[in-house]
Amino acid sequence: MTTIHKTGTREEWLAARLELLQAEKELTRRSDELAVRRQELPWVRIDKDYRFDTDEGNASLADLFKGRSQLLVYHFMFGPDYTAGCPSCSSIADGFNGFAVHLANHDVTLCAVSRAPIAKLQAYKKRMGWNFAWASSSDSDFNFDFGTSQTKEQQQSGTGEYNFAPSDVRPMLANSDEHPWPDRFASSTGTDVPTYFRELPGVSAFVLEDGVAYHTYSAYARGVDGLWGMYQWLDRAPRGRNESFDDDPWFRRHDEY
Repeated sequence: MTTIHKTGTREEWLAARLELLQAEKELTRRSDELAVRRQELPWVRIDKDYRFDTDEGNASLADLFKGRSQLLVYHFMFGPDYTAGCPSCSSIADGFNGFAVHLANHDVTLCAVSRAPIAKLQAYKKRMGWNFAWASSSDSDFNFDFGTSQTKEQQQSGTGEYNFAPSDVRPMLANSDEHPWPDRFASSTGTDVPTYFRELPGVSAFVLEDGVAYHTYSAYARGVDGLWGMYQWLDRAPRGRNESFDDDPWFRRHDEY
């Protein structure tokens, strides 16, 4: 059987690979520059008293740092009406167990935060075999203030915001039957499509200095792509991601394959 992909000699491959290497090095340098710019963003003092439910009990934002000076929060899509976590967020979180301990030993605490009650988060964490920190913000405005939750009224009026811009999801909801994945993802969390999309993914960074917490960074949508471990590997596989979200996404929760 003859492949339809371009083939060549080892010498031709090496020449093409060396050309690509220069582009990869430039991307690495650019990524390093962007990392510095992230760290140079102004810090915003947090004066609101956010409260969370955790495995250890009720906690403040400062408590989530667990004695460290830096906190990374993954805004995990698990709303109050969900019966299970979002499949996309679940595949991202599969990597947290492995590297959270390394972050912890570098003065950084990793914590997922969702609006579902703590009992639901604990049950789902047990199902998935995870042990990273996961807090419930069900009694606070945390996820709303940091751009990863919308109220039913915002969704219905098209006045929500996401990724630092207005976000009107009504056209997508009206045409959700054109593609199978929104309904599959929603039903897999025990909700309908509108309820599912009142939660959105993101990551936020905080620092604690002299007892004062500051917000330093947030990213959403494709901005969290780099946290999705399996995609970094697939981007180096011969056929890449090999998917289209116009179709039903290929991935599942790790216990559903």
